[in-house]
Amino acid sequence: MSEKPQSFENHAKLVPLFHGFVLPVLAANFLWAGYRLVTDPGGETSMRFLLAAALMVLSIYARTFALRVQDRVIRLEMQLRMRDLLAPDLYARFREFTPGQLVAMRFANDGELPAIAAQVLRDNVRDKKTIKKMIKDWQADHLRA
Repeated sequence: MSEKPQSFENHAKLVPLFHGFVLPVLAANFLWAGYRLVTDPGGETSMRFLLAAALMVLSIYARTFALRVQDRVIRLEMQLRMRDLLAPDLYARFREFTPGQLVAMRFANDGELPAIAAQVLRDNVRDKKTIKKMIKDWQADHLRA
């Protein structure tokens, strides 16, 4: 199965079963449990509401934790790429990049990455969308969480 070409406009990751099924079902369960708690207060409805709330929090944290690990891997990947691509004086400033800046720059090809990295540091560009729009030759990332 071939992946469709990726660009700034379509790079956001949407997981249909998670975003379109799991989250809506858990949200509906949470709302229903809250409604039942209000209309028929008691120990059982309180426990169902707490369980529904816990499942919502669990699903959100499971996604957040996976994305955080992915960001750490991207940071390492970018550190290795930049070590090979940036001038030594620019690479010496690697720790000045925020995780968000590194995540945004990962879509740049090796030829344009040094110029974008220099501009990001020089102009203190922090907005991920702005950085992504600087990229002319978009390098797809189909292995995202």
